[in-house]
Amino acid sequence: MTDEEAQRRFSEARVARLATVTATNDPHLVPICFAVDGDTGTIYSAVDAKPKTTPDLKRLRNIEANPRVTLLVDHYDDDWTRIWWVRVDGHAAVENHEPRAVELLTAKYRQYLDNPHSLGRIVVVQPARWRWWAFSNAGR
Repeated sequence: MTDEEAQRRFSEARVARLATVTATNDPHLVPICFAVDGDTGTIYSAVDAKPKTTPDLKRLRNIEANPRVTLLVDHYDDDWTRIWWVRVDGHAAVENHEPRAVELLTAKYRQYLDNPHSLGRIVVVQPARWRWWAFSNAGR
C-alpha cells in the first residue's frame, strides 16, 4: 500500500476510532464519524444530536487538556491477505462553528444532510503523521 492509497482508504472509511488521553493519562477510545478535507488533510468530526448522556463529552474535555490524538481506521477479513489499518497521529482542537466541516460531513453522511443543524461542536484534527500497514496490496 502506498501513502496515497492509505490516505484514500482512511478517507473513504465510514467510521474511525478516536483515541484521546484523560487528565490521569488513561486512554479513552470512541468510534466516530468523520470527513477528511482532501485539500488540506484536516479531519473533522462532529458532536451530533445522537443521544448522549451529556453534551460535555469526555473526548472534548480530553482534547482541551491535551490536544494530541490518534485516529484509527481498519479493515478485517477472514482472508487475512486482505486486512489493513491506517493510523493518523495529530493535534486536535474543538470548534463551535466550522463551515467546511459541515460541508464535508453532510456530503459523506446522508443523516447529516437530512439535518445539518444537528451538528454541534466540531473536533478538528491536523494530522502530524500517517502510519499504515497491510498484509498485502490485495485491497479490501
